[in-house]
Amino acid sequence: MSDAPSEDCLAGWCADDDWCAITCTADVVGRKWHPVVVARLLDDGPMGFATLAESIAEVSNTVLSDSLEDLEDSGVVDRRIVSERPLRVEYALTPRGESLEPVIDAMAAWGRSEHAPG
Repeated sequence: MSDAPSEDCLAGWCADDDWCAITCTADVVGRKWHPVVVARLLDDGPMGFATLAESIAEVSNTVLSDSLEDLEDSGVVDRRIVSERPLRVEYALTPRGESLEPVIDAMAAWGRSEHAPG
């Protein structure tokens, strides 16, 4: 049910070790802004670049663009042209991206528990 072939998921250097699945997940959500982008699209649904950038004010447009490109290459995000004049692009999660919801939820829960004030 993945949008990407399974061999793309396994890092060649891990030789099918039991931790290969972990490196697969880290490859997709292991960069600083990737899980934030996925979380925003999970919470708010498809959106244009400017709206997404506004919702993550701390990230530069260049870094956001690079993150979206990486996530698109990983089969997590789909980029669609919504209108040609004026050109408007919308980003949405693919089924593979939507399947990351429990991972994102677990990351958020762990972060809240480990970084709670007190």
